[in-house]
Amino acid sequence: MSRPPTAAQRRIIEAADPGTGRISGSAAQLTRLVVLKLAFRHPRPPHDHFLTPEGHRVREAVHEAGQELSGPGPAPPPAATEPAGPGGVFTARLGGEPDSTPSPARAREVRTAWQGLLEIRRMTSPDGATDRPCAWERGRLTHAAALALEAAGRTPASGAGPGYRVTATPQPEAVAVRHPEPAELAACAAALEAAGWQVSEHASARGGGRYLLASPRRA
Repeated sequence: MSRPPTAAQRRIIEAADPGTGRISGSAAQLTRLVVLKLAFRHPRPPHDHFLTPEGHRVREAVHEAGQELSGPGPAPPPAATEPAGPGGVFTARLGGEPDSTPSPARAREVRTAWQGLLEIRRMTSPDGATDRPCAWERGRLTHAAALALEAAGRTPASGAGPGYRVTATPQPEAVAVRHPEPAELAACAAALEAAGWQVSEHASARGGGRYLLASPRRA
């Protein structure tokens, strides 16, 4: 998304069902939110629209802003106002970003995005399961894997220290995950498996240590 949602779009997002993320609006409004990647159209009839993880994050931000305006209260820490990504949309950290420093605000954003993703799994799975990745994730492999890692408490690589790095691979539906520390690489494997990914460990062809290949599990 190149710019923040409009006031009308924020009202639709704020009015989303708190349990399911279901939203209502005109066909044009809902289509625009899909284009902005703040909502998705359910593939099964009646083809309702629901918030994506980015949409859930925007909803939480709008809700928090409304609480601040409704009356006096403790001032939020400076970290709470830091941007989540381009245009204010949550962006999973693949590792190596200029500013990947952990903060309470980032932890809240990750938690909200992960809960939103679990809801997408539930709504789009025929049996309502949340233990395996959905089509939305398979269309965004690197970011889906990175979100699973960060939600499990793994730390992305940054200038402040080592961490995981998630990259695309030539293999269909597979990402590579690297970490310079063997114990942390094993922890990344466990986190991905718990999030419904199939994981295998391999030796780099050029002697650069070991890495993970991870693919979203389908069953």
